[in-house]
Amino acid sequence: MAKFPEAEARLFKNIFVDRKTKRKIRANPLKVQAGKVRGRGIGAGTKLKPKRKK
Repeated sequence: MAKFPEAEARLFKNIFVDRKTKRKIRANPLKVQAGKVRGRGIGAGTKLKPKRKK
């Protein structure tokens, strides 16, 4: 997808996807790993995954 580092960082760095609501969230990976970041919306939890590079 991205051909240069700036675009790669903008699209994928510190971006996580809520496994339940499928919304994207930009957050610090250490806080996500510690479970301190919650997803947005009704029924959202702390289960986040990194955005996938296709």
